[in-house]
Amino acid sequence: MAGWWIWAVFAAFILIMFAVDLFVRGSVHKVSMKEAAIWSAVWVLVSLLFNAGLWAYLYSTEGIQVANEKATAFLTGYLIEKSLSVDNVFVWLTLFNFFGIPAELQRRVLIYGVLGAVIMRTGIILMGTWLVTNFEWILYVFGAFLVFTGIKMAWAANKESDVENNRFLRWIRGHIPITKSLRGHHFLVREQGRLWATPLLVVLIMVEISDLIFAVDSIPAIFAITRDPFIVLTSNIFAILGLRAMYFLFSGLADRFSLLDYGLGLVLVFIGIKLLIEHWYTIPISWSLATVAVIISATMLISWYWTDRHQES
Repeated sequence: MAGWWIWAVFAAFILIMFAVDLFVRGSVHKVSMKEAAIWSAVWVLVSLLFNAGLWAYLYSTEGIQVANEKATAFLTGYLIEKSLSVDNVFVWLTLFNFFGIPAELQRRVLIYGVLGAVIMRTGIILMGTWLVTNFEWILYVFGAFLVFTGIKMAWAANKESDVENNRFLRWIRGHIPITKSLRGHHFLVREQGRLWATPLLVVLIMVEISDLIFAVDSIPAIFAITRDPFIVLTSNIFAILGLRAMYFLFSGLADRFSLLDYGLGLVLVFIGIKLLIEHWYTIPISWSLATVAVIISATMLISWYWTDRHQES
């Protein structure tokens, strides 16, 4: 769909936003609830403005039908990825609490964590696009995998994560020398003539691993909405770029969304079924957008109400 210059503009914009994060706002400071709310709103607004600009460009070059289709696909993909990323946010909260990372250093970890996620997801999406283009039958594999993942997510809802016995963490501890305590904002330090990783680097590695796991679960869902690599990539990247702000916004509200995993699992099952039946019946993108929006909204409202009732009792 997109010419090379649109890809270039998108890449330049992403680099500028990271530069603002790193060099203007600074990477080490405690993020207040107000700041998190403002930046969450900014990222959502920027994403919607991008989609509006995409619609306007396609309207002038391809016509209103293509413009509506691509803009709806972007919005649906963005909503799916944003919703599924909430689970990732709660994993980060567990990791930060387990390693005792102070609030002023959490943002530094997440800046590099999201940067790594952007690079990693770009590679996965391009590989997924190649697979779908050359082996169309793999969409049925994606569909079955999404149904399985959705059921598994709902089944494991509200079960506490055992970070101490995590196999990735055990491997890291067995192969990398790690300091017993933090060394300020440093990821690596040289002590006694030897290079040591700090707990901050261990958390960063675990954040990247968690995103890889979630990417494998969530990226196939986008291919149920559109095969256009530009829409798949941009909706995915815009969704995860706002994750840092969303983390600090939701970190104090994690208990109020205890039922969210059930809704996310239902979304994955729905998207998986959409892929599996596509050969016989194609669910319109607008219906998919409405279904996902209703499931997520209803789950969040029910979860909030459920929490209030249990706190009162």
